[in-house]
Amino acid sequence: MSNAQRTANPSALVDETVQRLEEALLSGQLVPGQRLSEQELSAAFGVSRGPFREAVRTLEGRRLVTRTPHHGAHFVELSAEDFEQILWAREGLEAMACRQAAEMMTLPEVRALRRTTVESLEKVMIEGVGGVYRSGTNDNDFHLQIIRGSRNRWLEGFLSDIYALLRLFKFSPTSFGHRANASVDEHMLIIDALEKRDANEAERLMRRHISNARENLMSILRAVTPPQG
Repeated sequence: MSNAQRTANPSALVDETVQRLEEALLSGQLVPGQRLSEQELSAAFGVSRGPFREAVRTLEGRRLVTRTPHHGAHFVELSAEDFEQILWAREGLEAMACRQAAEMMTLPEVRALRRTTVESLEKVMIEGVGGVYRSGTNDNDFHLQIIRGSRNRWLEGFLSDIYALLRLFKFSPTSFGHRANASVDEHMLIIDALEKRDANEAERLMRRHISNARENLMSILRAVTPPQG
């Protein structure tokens, strides 16, 4: 974004700063628990303190930033228990989104979903399963297409915030290997239910799919998390 564009559209500058802060957190340039020094980071990002402050407030609303008296704003630090609770919330909300998608998605949209799911399978077979939990970050993502297909902007907003929190947890490239084939099979069954407009079955299958993913992710996380106490 040019300086002229920044001046003409301050809200776009805030959005850009939000995105850059989130990317810095995901890349490790900034870390969970780090204090967000308004003076230092606004200078580093090349924005004035006003838009930077608004960007931090936006991230606070999305629970990526916490604020404590006398200590200022910090990036959130999430425990394994937090992660599990977020996954439970995702399960309920996304199952409902899938139910609504079965009623709202058009047949061309469902066919496009099937096509991109097959293409994703081919990519996994060629490149292997990715190393960071990044579902929901591109327009062709299976889950994102269904969430948008629900035509429910509230569910889309809530789930966008949930995915932003889930992406804070990183896993090794081999973590999802044994789940990859099962996950794709589950995706295809969900698509079948969407195509038949079977809302009950679509909701049930999505809930089962995310429950399986939650159990897999938590077993991985518990294996690498030192016991408390």
